[in-house]
Parts: sequence; structure tokens; C-alpha cells
Amino acid sequence: MIRKTHIAAALLLGVASTGYAAYPDKPVKIVVPYDPGTGADILARTLGQQLGVVWRTPVVVENRPGASTGIGAAHVQNANPDGYTLMLVANTLVLNKSLRPNASYDPVGGLAPILPVAIGQLTLVTHPSLNVDSVPELIALARKSPGQVDYASPGNGTPHHLTMELFKQATKADLTHVPFSNTGGAVQGLLGGHVKTMFLPIHVALPHVNNGKLRLLSSGGTHRAEATPAIPSLTEAAGVEVDGDIWYGLYAPKDTSASVVQKLNADVNAVLRQAEVRATFERQGLTPTGGTPGNLGELTRDDLKKWTAVVKAAKIQED
Repeated sequence: MIRKTHIAAALLLGVASTGYAAYPDKPVKIVVPYDPGTGADILARTLGQQLGVVWRTPVVVENRPGASTGIGAAHVQNANPDGYTLMLVANTLVLNKSLRPNASYDPVGGLAPILPVAIGQLTLVTHPSLNVDSVPELIALARKSPGQVDYASPGNGTPHHLTMELFKQATKADLTHVPFSNTGGAVQGLLGGHVKTMFLPIHVALPHVNNGKLRLLSSGGTHRAEATPAIPSLTEAAGVEVDGDIWYGLYAPKDTSASVVQKLNADVNAVLRQAEVRATFERQGLTPTGGTPGNLGELTRDDLKKWTAVVKAAKIQED
């Protein structure tokens, strides 16, 4: 009897020392700070379904859109750091903070990075009426006729907008911003020739490129996209490093225990290697990445610094 008691005590001590031997033993919530049906929402639901199988406990996706990720991010930052409230978010997490320094969350100090989840590569496309066939030609035209070439975006501070501003700063090309209220409106403006160029996610651009309604000048930021291997990356084509690709990451509240972070990292990395999951991601134009908490932490810090500098140099004001 005494021996059994000692064994039970040792097992309990083992659970306490590892910190996550019983984690998770209740439903886990993944907050998505966007509307249902968006890229991050699809990623969260795909991961959640598979993690639920692995953990044998439900994984619930909760949409908390608003304030350009601010509402959802603040909710997660202030949640109990027990591993049961997570957030899957795109790099608008840092774009929004660079545009709104007083936003009610801190992407670096207020959240615990788990891992990078996926990357969505951006393409640079033009309307055929602009009559340019390469990035150098676009740069030359925008320098020759300052402000005469206009570009579309789904709104102020979006990845499409800030990537073009980064491109302008890196290449000294002078283009004029025409913001729309959403991606659909911007694409329609471009297809109609009312605006001449913009950055688009690869899976949005390719159908219009394939039917001849748009021209594809570059695909991917620093690396060529696998879907378009013959097309140069933006960095290749421009001759200077320009990377505006959209990344997605998984975070927990700050002070989440290292053991829980490690388990989450290991389990999500394993799910990302599943062929079915990779296929689902790729249908959304996204490439699964995976990695370490340190990878996502570094990415968050570096991107916040980069985009804050872009916003300051371009004198971009929040709407």
C-alpha cells in the first residue's frame, strides 16, 4: 500500500514537473481576429479539426473581428495564460500596430509566440493597358512620370498598401495610392483599368492572369512562388530586397508556461506535416511553414520594426 502511494505521488510529481502531461484536458479556443471564411479562419479550422483528433478534446474557433485585429489580439493578450486560449493571426497583427502605436495590445511583449504557420506570397500585377511587361519597366515608367501610375489596395494599412509603399521606398518609384474598401472592389477597379497595378495574393491573381486580364510581373517576395516557377520574385526583379509576403502565426497569452508552448509547438508542427492539411492550405494559396517559437518571435519583432519604418517614411495615417 505504501509502495503504491509512493508510485502515485511520483506520477503526480511527474505531471507537475512537465507541466502539460494532462494538457489539454478541456476544450481549447483558437481566436481568429477576422470574419469567418477568411484565410486565417480557414487555417484555424483546419488545424483545430486535426488537433482535436490528436488531443481527443474539442478545439473551437472563435471569430473576434474588428479594429484591424485589435479586438481579438487584446482579448488573447488579456486571457488566462493556461494554453486554452490561442490566436491564429496574419501579419496584420504587426501592420496594425505599426500604424496605430496606441493599439490596445503588444505583439512583442503581450503575446507568447508558438510557431509560424503559413506564408501567402504576393504577386505584382498590372492591367494590360499600362503596357509594361516587367518590374524594371514599371519602375522606369513610375520614375519617368511621377505620380501618374496609380495602384489599388483594399484600404489604408493593408498588406497590399504597405507592400507597395515598401516597394516605392526601395526602388524610388513614384506611384499614387487609390484605396478601396475591400479586396473585391480593388480587384474590380484593376480589371476595369481604372487603376493600373497592385499587389495581390497569388491565388487571387492567377485566374485573372491566366485569362489574360492581368499581367504578372513578379511572384513572391524574396523567393519565387512554387506555383509560378518561371516568374521572378519581387526581390529578384527589382534588384533590391522587397518582401511583403503575408505570414500567419499562432500565439498564446504572455506568461503561458514553456512546457505548454513546447507541446503546442510540437503538436501543431506535426499536424502541418499531414498531407491533407498541406493540400487544404495550398488551395488557399498558402504554404505551410512551421518552425519554433523563436522563429515567430523574431519574425514578429523584425516585421514590426520594418513596417513601423515604412509607415513613418510614407507618412501614412490611420483611417
